[in-house]
Amino acid sequence: MNTSRRTFLTSFAVSAATTTLLSRDWSGQTPERYPDPDVIVLEPEFEKLIQGNSPIRRLHTGMLWAEGPAWNGSGNYLVWSDIPNNAQMRYLPEDGHVSVLRNNANNSNGNTFDLQGRQISFEHATRRVVRYELDGKITVLADKFEGKPLNAPNDGAVHADGSVWFTDPGYGSMMDYEGNKGELLLKEAVYRIDPSGEITKITEDLEKPNGLCFSPDYKKVYIVDSGSPKNIRVYDVDGKKVKNGKVFTTNKGVLADKKAKGNSDGVRCDVEGNLWASAGWIGDGYDGVHVFNPAGKMLGYIKLPETASNLCFGGPKRNRLFITASQSLYSLYVNTRGAHHC
Repeated sequence: MNTSRRTFLTSFAVSAATTTLLSRDWSGQTPERYPDPDVIVLEPEFEKLIQGNSPIRRLHTGMLWAEGPAWNGSGNYLVWSDIPNNAQMRYLPEDGHVSVLRNNANNSNGNTFDLQGRQISFEHATRRVVRYELDGKITVLADKFEGKPLNAPNDGAVHADGSVWFTDPGYGSMMDYEGNKGELLLKEAVYRIDPSGEITKITEDLEKPNGLCFSPDYKKVYIVDSGSPKNIRVYDVDGKKVKNGKVFTTNKGVLADKKAKGNSDGVRCDVEGNLWASAGWIGDGYDGVHVFNPAGKMLGYIKLPETASNLCFGGPKRNRLFITASQSLYSLYVNTRGAHHC
């Protein structure tokens, strides 16, 4: 596809999708025609990743800032955080029931599950990473590095070797929680928690490291920098370290020919190695989920009426994309599967 033709099609798609978003009935009482007009194909490869008979659905709304969706396979439910309301929420797919899973969740942000099915959460208020044991007890995995309290663990993922990798951009430290006076105590960085409990620093070359995920073979790790660079970086995983860091995408996405520059937050890979990245902070025609192939080419995107914060693949087949976006939770069945269990 030549540049002029792609620019035209992209401009047309953005214009059409913006109109759809503004007129769409998100209650589900007035269904959209198939294929969903807000699932936008930019490259032919994207057509293979989407289902023509699947609509974007708003499953729940009413949060203040929804974050950190993670799928529990054994329990068959989705958990996510409502950070300002200090709660973890749960969605049951069999009947669409939504309830509060945990009150007083220490303003947790990201969530994931380890290889044994135990929930891991990254807490702002307590500056720590915790694991909820199967008997209900809480184990603190990390709250300090080299004797200093962490800033505010944000998001993370579990490696195949059982280690937990997480980011600490310090956003939660800006909030005056009890015992947290709104200050950064460490340089923003990415850390690794070994199964033995040892905590090591992976890198501190990002201004605000945010979302994090591994490639299907765990040989690469993608990390969002939501600071002024507003990009996504990729590194080669070298045992307990990383090397060869480089910019994967600048997050301009469909706005590559404009000065405006959006941002990402959470990311996940599918089994083909494509990167699904939340997108937002620009508005209609940009906010939602952007999808890139392993070479960094944008294939398509999912348009939402709110800034998307994070996402995960779930369901028994890991082919249901769950998206937290500002005040709401959305889902879309896709024609691929998540690379990892959550």
